[in-house]
Amino acid sequence: MRPIEDRPLSRASIATHGEGMSESRSVAGVVTAHRQLEGGGFPVRRPFPTAGLELVDPFLLLDEMGPVTWGPGEAIGAPDHPHRGFETVTYVLEGEVRHRDSQGHAGRIGPGDVQWMTAGAGVVHSEMPGEEMRERGGPMHGFQLWVNLPRAHKMRRPRYQEVPSERIPTVESDDGRVRVRVIAGEALGAKAVIDTHVPITYLHVTLQPGGALTQPLPRERAAFAYVFGGEGVVGGASVADGQMAVLRHDRDAVTLSVPEEAAGAMDVLLIAGQPLREPVARYGPFVMSTRGEIMQAIEDFQQGRMGAIEPEVVSD
Repeated sequence: MRPIEDRPLSRASIATHGEGMSESRSVAGVVTAHRQLEGGGFPVRRPFPTAGLELVDPFLLLDEMGPVTWGPGEAIGAPDHPHRGFETVTYVLEGEVRHRDSQGHAGRIGPGDVQWMTAGAGVVHSEMPGEEMRERGGPMHGFQLWVNLPRAHKMRRPRYQEVPSERIPTVESDDGRVRVRVIAGEALGAKAVIDTHVPITYLHVTLQPGGALTQPLPRERAAFAYVFGGEGVVGGASVADGQMAVLRHDRDAVTLSVPEEAAGAMDVLLIAGQPLREPVARYGPFVMSTRGEIMQAIEDFQQGRMGAIEPEVVSD
């Protein structure tokens, strides 16, 4: 392999396309993402949590931000809000997110960049469009994944891992029909630079017509594949844009493929992680292990113990 530069939960329809299907995990069900507004009114597609699928342990939430094209003066984001007890992973495809927080940290997440933020004991942050996007508008598209923290790490000090696009390993199959960006874990001989608390795989896979990838995934890890462009086959199930296939724990790999006759490529996030199998108590931006810990988080935020974002200094 060579590096390159740069529906409610239900039974899935079973397909027969692609080599390696007998080695692949099968699909427990296919979920269709629902649309809603978040933050200051930002449109997202959310496959979970839903009434039929609360979480995929250790993952708490997946939001596809947009895609949306803002006109001049229209761009919005998520103003100041707190987090405690989990991690947020922001992956931008188009546009940008300006991050500021109560730890005095500020930065920009642009196309292809990733921020893996461990909220830990608590942080107040904002995720907003940059000045140029607010003034001129433009496209915005990306993802935010919430990853639960083990109980022993929920009150650790906040940590940020910001990885620019050029540091995300990107590899292709020998036939050039499969391209993988390795955000966490390993694929096609490439290993991510991001450190995680529990073993996690986070891959952005692009498959051209006729392309197929069999990705090793230890069967004890919970896994899903979210398609956000085109359509294809995941573990023998047909999956299309805006749908997520939840995988069974029945094999140590999963096969993704696109039929030769397909009209175009499929883009899919393949995400897997070691389940924590711990109690989960959640209330909005707080994810702890007990109701008492949630009440404490609310009190700590209200009393200012998570800090506040300092006003931005604007020069003349």
